[in-house]
Amino acid sequence: MLEPDPLRPAEKTIDWPGASDASLIFIGEIRTPWTSRAACPRRGRHDGPLCRIDVNPIWAEALTGVEADSQLEIFYWLHRSRRDVVLQSPRHDGTTRGTFALRSPLRPNPIGTSVVVVERIDGTILHVRGLDCLDHTPLIDIKPYRSAFTPSAPETPGDRQIGDT
Repeated sequence: MLEPDPLRPAEKTIDWPGASDASLIFIGEIRTPWTSRAACPRRGRHDGPLCRIDVNPIWAEALTGVEADSQLEIFYWLHRSRRDVVLQSPRHDGTTRGTFALRSPLRPNPIGTSVVVVERIDGTILHVRGLDCLDHTPLIDIKPYRSAFTPSAPETPGDRQIGDT
C-alpha cells in the first residue's frame, strides 16, 4: 500500500489484514488529466475532458463490437486508495459514516466504476468522456452499459431467491 492519505477528524482505520484470496489481471491503463485525488471529480461527466483507455493489445479481439458513440461501463483498480478506513468524514459534509455507506474511493477492495461515452477508437485505444479516476489507473474490465430501464431477460430456474420453493 502506498503512503496513506491523512485521516480527517472522526475517521477510523483498522489493522489491515492484507489480501490473498483473489487474483486480478489488469487489462490496460487509464489516462486522465488528474494526478491527485483533490483535483479528480467526484463523478465523471459525459461533457468532461477527453480521456484515454489504453487496452493491452493482447485483448484487441475482445474489443470486437465496441463502437464509437456507445456507452461502456469501465471498472478500474483505485491503486492509490487506502484500504484500511472503516469510518469516513466526507469533505465539506460534516458527518461520519461507514465506508459501505459511501461511494468513496477508500475501500477494502478499491474498485471504481464509471459509465463513459466512446468518442472514437484507434486500435486498442478508446477515447472517452465520463471518467473520474487518476492518471495511470489500472483497468480491470469493460462491459457494455445497460440502463436500469433495459428489460430483463426471461426468468430461468436459477433466478429463484434463496428460500423460494
